[in-house]
Amino acid sequence: MTGNFSLHRMMAVTALFVVIGGLFPDFLRAQSADGIVRGTVRDKKTQAPIQGAAVVLQNTLLGAVSDSDGSFVVRDIKPGAYNIKVQALGFNPAVLFDVVVTSGNAQMLAVDMDGSGSVTLKEVTVKNNPYAHGVETPLSIQSLSAQEIKSNPGGNFDVSRVVQGFPGVGGTSGSVGGYRNDLIIRGGAPNENVYYLDGIEVPIINHFATQGSAGGPTGILNLSFINDVDLYTSAFPARYDNPLSGVLQLRQKDANPDRIESNLRLSATELAYSADGPLAKDVTFQASARRSYLQLLFQALQIPIQPSYWDFQYKINYKINKKLTFYTLAVGAIDNFSFLTPNTLTPENVYILHSNPLIKQWSYTNGYMIKKLIDKGYWNLSFSRNMLDNQLDKYLDNQNPSPSTQTLRIHSTEAENKLRFETNKFYDRFNYSFGAMAQLDEYTNDFFDILSNPVTDSLGNVIKPGITLRSNTNLSFIKYGIFGQAGFNFFEKRLTISVGLRTDGNTFMTEGNNLARQLSPRVSASLKLTDKLSLNTSVGRYCKIPTYTVLGYHDSAGNYVNKDMRYTSCIHYVAGFEYLPKWQGARVTIEGFEKYYDNYPISLIDNISLANEGGDFNVLGNEPVSSTGSGHSYGLEVMVQQK
Repeated sequence: MTGNFSLHRMMAVTALFVVIGGLFPDFLRAQSADGIVRGTVRDKKTQAPIQGAAVVLQNTLLGAVSDSDGSFVVRDIKPGAYNIKVQALGFNPAVLFDVVVTSGNAQMLAVDMDGSGSVTLKEVTVKNNPYAHGVETPLSIQSLSAQEIKSNPGGNFDVSRVVQGFPGVGGTSGSVGGYRNDLIIRGGAPNENVYYLDGIEVPIINHFATQGSAGGPTGILNLSFINDVDLYTSAFPARYDNPLSGVLQLRQKDANPDRIESNLRLSATELAYSADGPLAKDVTFQASARRSYLQLLFQALQIPIQPSYWDFQYKINYKINKKLTFYTLAVGAIDNFSFLTPNTLTPENVYILHSNPLIKQWSYTNGYMIKKLIDKGYWNLSFSRNMLDNQLDKYLDNQNPSPSTQTLRIHSTEAENKLRFETNKFYDRFNYSFGAMAQLDEYTNDFFDILSNPVTDSLGNVIKPGITLRSNTNLSFIKYGIFGQAGFNFFEKRLTISVGLRTDGNTFMTEGNNLARQLSPRVSASLKLTDKLSLNTSVGRYCKIPTYTVLGYHDSAGNYVNKDMRYTSCIHYVAGFEYLPKWQGARVTIEGFEKYYDNYPISLIDNISLANEGGDFNVLGNEPVSSTGSGHSYGLEVMVQQK
C-alpha cells in the first residue's frame, strides 16, 4: 500500500504541474527573440556560492557578474552555441563548452569552480582544465555535460547509451546502437553499477528493468533536467556502497527562479512534456511526464511485441536561507509488455511470441535531502524510498494464456528505505569526509519456473525428472555501513594522495555482521610530472551484497538456502597518464587496469556464474547459488577528447 500510494502521489504532483502549464500559457511563452543564460557559481568543494565571478560568453561582449548568492544572468544573446568562461579570484577558471542558447526557455547552468588556494590576480591567468577531477578519484572518471549527451550520435538523448561509447564500457549487445542499456564496465556484470541523482540513489533508471540486474531498452530520466554526468569506472569514493564496476552520478539543473517555462517534445516513439519555475519565494519546481506510443508503431508494422510505458519525474527545491537548502525529488515508471499476433506467423515471430514473458512493472524512487553549508565544508542528510513491483508471466502460448500451460510466474516487490548522513570538510592542504547509512530492506516473491519437463520412455516411465523452482518469500532485514576518506596535497599540489575506508553489514546473512569481511580500503595518488603531464594510480577493494532475488530464494521446506552467501568483492589496480595538449579543451589519457573478483555467485543448477547473466528481460537469481566464483579482468584504455 505504501509503494502504490507514493507512486500515485508522485503522478498526481506531476499531473498538477502539467495542468498549471496548460491553464497559464502566459507563463510559458518565450519573452523575446533573444536567448537568456542563468545560473549559479559555487565552490566545487564546499558548495558555497561565489560572489563576484565574471561570466563571459567567449568571442562576444556579453557577460555578467555573480551576486552574493552566486547567481548571474546574461540577456539578449543571439541563438547559437557558445563557450562560457567563468573567472573568480582565488579559483581556477572554468569553461563550459558548446552551451546551446535558444530564443525559448532560459538556459540554466550550474558552474563549479576549483579553489586555487590563492587570492592573487596571477591565478586568473592559469590555463583552465575542463577535465579537472577530485583528490579521491584522480583517474577512471569521465564527465559529460547535458549538451554533450544531446549531441552524441546514436545516443538518442539517453545517458546510458552515451556512456557506452567510453573506453572500457560496452553494452550486452556489443554496440552503442543495441537494444538494451546494460552497462558492461571493464568486464563487469550490469548489476555491478550504482546510480545517483542529486545525491539520492536511484536503483532503476531504465524501463523494463531486469530484476536482480540492471538495464532495459530505454532510459527513464529526463535529459532536459540534467546539468552534468560523472562516470566512475574505478577509484570509487568511499561514500558509495555496492559498486564493483561503475558509479554513474547525475546532477540536475536548477529551475528558473523568475518564471514558469515549459517544453513539449514529440518524437517518432513518444510524447514528453516538462515544466519548471517558481512556486513561491525561494521555492522552485521541475516536473515532467512522458508517454510512449511505440506499441502503435509496432502494431502498424506487424511486429509481435507491444511495449508501452509512462515515466514521471519531479524536483522541488526550497532555499531556506543562504546556508540551508531542502529538496525532494522523485522518478517513476509504469511499464507494460504484451504481444500482438501478426498477420504472418514467420519463424522469427513464433520464436518471439514463445520466448518472452508478459511484463507488468512499475517502479519509483522518492528522496528528501537537507544540505547545510558549514565553515569550510557542508553536510548532507537524506532519506529515500525506492520500490519495484515486477510481474512476469510466461505460457507455452502467450496469445492464449492458461494456468495449465504457464511455465513462469514471478510476482515480486522490492523496497528500500534509506537514511544517509555525510560530512565534508576542506582545508588548503587537507580534506576529509565521513558518514554512515542505514536502510530497511523488504522483499516479497511468489515465484515458480519450469526449467525442464520430465523425460519419459515409450512406456511412460520417467528417465530424467524435470526441474521446477518454487519460492514464496516475505523477507525484511536491515543493511548498514560507515565510511571515512581523507585527502592530502604536497609540494604546491604537485602530489595528491587520498586514502579511504568503508565497511558494510546486514542482519540477514549468516556472516552479515562480520564487518571485517566487508572491509574495503582504498588509496589513490596523482603526481604532476609537468604542468601538462600527470601520473595517476589507485588500488582499492570494493564489496557488493548479493541481490534480493538470490538472498530471498528458499526451498520447499522454507529454508533460505542462500543465507550463507558472502559479499562479492573485487580488487582494482589502475595506473595511467593524463596529458593536456596546448590547445584548449583537449585531453589524452592512457590507463591500464586489473580487477580480481572473489566470492562471485555461481548457479548450483547449471554451474554458470551470474556475472554472465542478466542481459535479458527475465530475472537474475531465484535459484540456489554458492559464493565460490572468482574472476580476472584486465585491459588497456586509450582516449582522446576535444571539447
